[in-house]
Amino acid sequence: MNDADLAAARAALRAHFDTLVGPEAIPRFEEALTHPSLANETGVTDNQRLEFLGDAVLGLCVSEMLVRAHTDADEGKLTRMRSALVNGEALAGWARHVNLGACVAFGRGAKLGSEREQTNVLADAAEALVAAVYESRGLEAARALVRDVVKDRFEQAESLSAADPKSALQERVQADGMPSPIYRLVELRGTPHEQVFDVEVVVGEQTLARGEGRSKRLAERAAAMLALAILDAPPDPVENIESIRMP
Repeated sequence: MNDADLAAARAALRAHFDTLVGPEAIPRFEEALTHPSLANETGVTDNQRLEFLGDAVLGLCVSEMLVRAHTDADEGKLTRMRSALVNGEALAGWARHVNLGACVAFGRGAKLGSEREQTNVLADAAEALVAAVYESRGLEAARALVRDVVKDRFEQAESLSAADPKSALQERVQADGMPSPIYRLVELRGTPHEQVFDVEVVVGEQTLARGEGRSKRLAERAAAMLALAILDAPPDPVENIESIRMP
């Protein structure tokens, strides 16, 4: 990716942000999109401090949303739902939807690898952007951005927060008279120290969902969580399931 491609991708992302939080300046927007590999090579400031702040702001905003939407949920259930909405896979899903990977500036070495699509890289950049908006525009603008980040998963927060989504999926499909889920490794990518597992969950002849994780166990859990959300989503979600992918 050359500088022109990076600039075009960032312009498109900024246009999306303008619709969410308005066109006023976000001074640390580019910093939020700077990977540590570029900082190591050039000395520019990377997005790690913003990511730290954004993690807290994101948690606050999502906590507010959940408390208002689930008035009868106890602390444990609220905590599980929040985790399901702000974990790395969830954030990376939004990041891919807005083409965030194309907006991140990397060092020369990292440009040659798969970092641009790695879940942790995308999640860090998403959190950094939340912080950049919060710092420049305040909490209300951060809330608007966070609503966009979690909107596709928020209505399924309760099913996504199942303590053991694989067991929950097993019980669900068996109650419907379907065979037990089978988990298949579709792809393993990345370096030995940054591996990403891509797993699909199949019931009978139907591929229900795919999930990614830093281990096979996490990928299977992600696939099961998405499968549960799909099965709970009206109307008749199974028809187009194979086009849906977990972050």
